[in-house]
Amino acid sequence: MYFLWYLLIGLVAGCIAGLIVRGHGAGFFVNLVVGLVGGLLGGWIVSLFGWIPAGTAATLWTSILGAVILLLIVSLFTRRKPATH
Repeated sequence: MYFLWYLLIGLVAGCIAGLIVRGHGAGFFVNLVVGLVGGLLGGWIVSLFGWIPAGTAATLWTSILGAVILLLIVSLFTRRKPATH
């Protein structure tokens, strides 16, 4: 049951991080992967400061933090095509 809860938290974190960094989400599966990988990254980052997130809200904020950092790192290595009108 916890696995489904982590998937839901990852999906929400990926959607919120996409809104923060890009202004829009990237689709169900991409948001899910970004949120889950961001959760791992965020958990690792906050553990470096001696903090271990406990509870749903702390886990969500940690996942959002990691997902935002992940999207910012990815944006450094990818180019956007200029919009043509």
